[in-house]
Amino acid sequence: MTTAPATGNEQPADSTVRVLICDDQALVRTGLVTIVDAQPDLEVVGECGDGRTAVELADRLRPDVVVMDVRMPVLDGIKATAQLAGAGVDRPVKVLVVTTFNLDEYVYEALRAGASGFLLKDAPPHQLLQGIRTVAGGAALLDPEVTRKLVGTYAARIRPAEAATHRELRLTPRELEVLRLVADGRSNSEIAAALTISPETVKTFVSRILTKLDLRDRVQAVVYAYRHGLAT
Repeated sequence: MTTAPATGNEQPADSTVRVLICDDQALVRTGLVTIVDAQPDLEVVGECGDGRTAVELADRLRPDVVVMDVRMPVLDGIKATAQLAGAGVDRPVKVLVVTTFNLDEYVYEALRAGASGFLLKDAPPHQLLQGIRTVAGGAALLDPEVTRKLVGTYAARIRPAEAATHRELRLTPRELEVLRLVADGRSNSEIAAALTISPETVKTFVSRILTKLDLRDRVQAVVYAYRHGLAT
């Protein structure tokens, strides 16, 4: 599992991360609550079994991270994620989606909706905990190979309707190079080696790209690149 560097809004190192758990399976939800609450730096502030309740609780409790299932009654995890972290949300909440491999299309839609990353439900507890801390710290959590497969497969269906010219994107040629390499799942060090620049310069380019395109993190940058035909 690879984590992308934080780009701002990092969680203070000495603060407790407030977590909301949302999963419609009571046994799974109880297990997640138990694992998270056992950590001294994490606190479960609420739990629920459907997306609508997750949105209501998040608005009232203001958690740092919502651990969100995808398939749920009343309001599914994708629509709930859009209401919590989507474009135009006044006070977005970071969302970490948990799912299974056979829900690839749902994961892609969740990332489009604003999720900061995803994990598989069969991931070991330490990966879940790492994922929560990573997302809370302002970084994106993604496996480059899986993300590339997901986004490449499903973005192709909508790319014609989302096409944009380089001028419209307001990115320089070098920024476009960096964005394509980010979409290819490359780390900052790998991008630096490919372009013969320093990792610090790559971080600067990534920050500029996110700012210009009004994106929150690298997960959104990957989705954006595929949706607009900038990566294949």
